Amino acid sequence: QVQLVESGGGLAQAGGSLRLSCAASGRIFSRYAMGWFRQAPGKEREFVATISWNGGRTYYPDSVKGRFTISRDNAKNTVYLQMNSLKSDDTAVYYCAADRSPFRFTLPSLTSTDAYWGQGTQVTVSS
Repeated sequence: QVQLVESGGGLAQAGGSLRLSCAASGRIFSRYAMGWFRQAPGKEREFVATISWNGGRTYYPDSVKGRFTISRDNAKNTVYLQMNSLKSDDTAVYYCAADRSPFRFTLPSLTSTDAYWGQGTQVTVSS
């Protein structure tokens, strides 16, 4: 079975940086798009970033573009989210997601059942 384990969350000051990691296991990692979502209290889950199976394509919403960078190391079965210039609005639980189907790049539009999810890691940005 597929398992996703996030790490790297915590407390940061506004303007600071954090790096999240997501270690995957249970299938051939390099065949699947990966991504990050977040959910703040009282708000719906929000797409944050996605990367294609080979790392050649990435996509971000305007809210994080230019501040966040997603990357992956297929040799280590790990995807990363580098978060710079953090704002208080970035405070949320961040979830790693893995597409259930190989070789597609549609993670932002997938429903919950179309992906595997990690348990989440809390990111808190103090102003």
